[in-house]
Amino acid sequence: MEKLRSLCACCMGPPRPASPACATAGVTVKVEIKNGIFDLTLSNPDGIVTGVRYNGVDNLMEILNKEDNRGYWDLVWNPPGQKTGIFDVIKGTEFRIVYQDENQAEVSFTRNWDPSLEGKAVPLNIDKRFIVLRGSSGFYTYGIYEHKEGWPDFGLGETRVAFKLRKDMFHYMALADDRQRIMPMPDDRLPPRGQPLAYPEAVLLVDPINPELRGEVDDKYQYSCEDQYNNVHGWMSFDPPIGFWQITPSDEFRTGGPLKQNLTSHVGPTMLAMFLSAHYAGDDLSPKFTNGEYWKKVHGPVFMYLNSSWDASDPTMLWEDAKVQMMIEKGNWPYCFALSEDFQKTEQRGCVSGRLLVRDRYIDDQDLYASGAYVGLALPGEAGSWQRECKGYQFWCRADVDGSFYIRNIVTGNYNLYAWVPGFLGDYKLDATVTIASGDDIYLGDLVYEPPRDGPTMWEIGVPDRSAAEFYVPDPNPNYVNRLYVNHPADRFRQYGLWERYAELYPDSDLVYTVGQSDYSTDWFYAQVNRKIDDNTYQPTTWQIKFDLDSVSPSSTYKFRVALASSALAELQISFNDQDRAVPHFATGLIGRDNAIARHGIHGLYWLFNIDVASAWLVQGVNTIYLKQPRSQSPFQGLMYDYLRLEGPCGC
Repeated sequence: MEKLRSLCACCMGPPRPASPACATAGVTVKVEIKNGIFDLTLSNPDGIVTGVRYNGVDNLMEILNKEDNRGYWDLVWNPPGQKTGIFDVIKGTEFRIVYQDENQAEVSFTRNWDPSLEGKAVPLNIDKRFIVLRGSSGFYTYGIYEHKEGWPDFGLGETRVAFKLRKDMFHYMALADDRQRIMPMPDDRLPPRGQPLAYPEAVLLVDPINPELRGEVDDKYQYSCEDQYNNVHGWMSFDPPIGFWQITPSDEFRTGGPLKQNLTSHVGPTMLAMFLSAHYAGDDLSPKFTNGEYWKKVHGPVFMYLNSSWDASDPTMLWEDAKVQMMIEKGNWPYCFALSEDFQKTEQRGCVSGRLLVRDRYIDDQDLYASGAYVGLALPGEAGSWQRECKGYQFWCRADVDGSFYIRNIVTGNYNLYAWVPGFLGDYKLDATVTIASGDDIYLGDLVYEPPRDGPTMWEIGVPDRSAAEFYVPDPNPNYVNRLYVNHPADRFRQYGLWERYAELYPDSDLVYTVGQSDYSTDWFYAQVNRKIDDNTYQPTTWQIKFDLDSVSPSSTYKFRVALASSALAELQISFNDQDRAVPHFATGLIGRDNAIARHGIHGLYWLFNIDVASAWLVQGVNTIYLKQPRSQSPFQGLMYDYLRLEGPCGC
């Protein structure tokens, strides 16, 4: 590896007498790290990625952008009492070489807080690190954030790393085998080429530079991804054939657990490594630091991988290679070469294993294997609190067919063990605190989860999997299509404007679902949304579930369980056999801000409501449950259901 060098910013070469063109420019110093495969250039002391030279191309970053708008760490924060977040591109004030030899270089750009900055800057000490290894076609970056005891309160809405690549080169984007395409140009999103839709992120391509994209919708949220699958994404250039990829080898530093959804890549060409965000969750996933609490966390490292090919005709070659590299990075986690003492190495961490069983005597007399269960460690809290946990680390795995699980490489500390099992309601939590010390390999033995259950299933709608994907997702309006998701069953919900299709299907009356006759895959709309009356007026909707009872057990209590996959400034009011009663039998109150309807998600945060149903509310013969969502100020207020079940009385 060549040594780190200082560069004259205006000449981009070794310091030398200034030419006339340089004579009036300010003097700055940059940091260049080279390993014979690529050159990485960083501003000093800001720590902004201003240049990436690779495979004969002088710079893969967008050279038309200002240097502080190419490759940067940023965050959004707010002081107490201020709702509007403050956007902050994190610029260091001090540069140092952490380590350098022929095999690796690690550099640091720090920005420290002091009381003179109160109210002007986020009260964090931030250390941004960059690493280049010998023989490695890419670079790593990670950040250490510290809020010292006694420092001012604040909220953190988002933090990430963003890369803006050259728009004259990178036109093809990929984030999965079946989610990749030629993308619009940034200018296509601006009038007159683009027409804004219901919110700024969604644009109809009226006259795009590439005429084949005319009539499509572009929206960065159409390319969101659950963190459990968000391991590699990026961009490809065809001439020359070069790939620029963002690889995230671990979810441990992300917030909200494996189902949390985040942005990936989008038009720019822009590539993001999201560490913390409120997307698909709302303010619940924005940590608040109060009463001078101490907090420190390492975000990353993540890897920016560069690859190239001799054959420009097949872009999948670069994508397939990026996937291979992603698996290599995952196999190397936790990295042994990251030199911050705050980033624990393998020997400093611990492991937890065991087996999870499910006990539901209304399904089987024997305990069932929790096959495919999500099992994880997160900061101590209530059952299910992991999906709103946003300050600590989380460690998750999927259980084997027999319910066995093994969670590796856990950072030392105190945790609760949590789980949820696809096909079953609710959340599991091990009562005991799990304390991880370096070198621990803790075996917990057999653990038994007893999901919510009071009586036999009388009927059910949907599948308890924390998603509304099994319900009816309509075809998009043909005027607002993203062609990537045409004939794409797994992601058909990502089309723009699906919420408006409800009023077209139910123009005068609302959805009625008849147990035993209706099919939830065709007769239960994926979201309970408001009906559009005119451009600015929306009408609340009330859905009905009709079902027969041969008899009603007197003086008994039935149980109605409603699991929601999403709620956006919505309320669920439930009435039994009396739609017009002044006070519903049950109401959630205003809940949720996950905005999954507008953001083309099929779920946000999970909610479970267990409702006691007095036998006096039911009748022999035909019964009707009314599900009303009364909040109607916006087309995006609404609910997504995960699963509904009526249970008879115990022993019924």
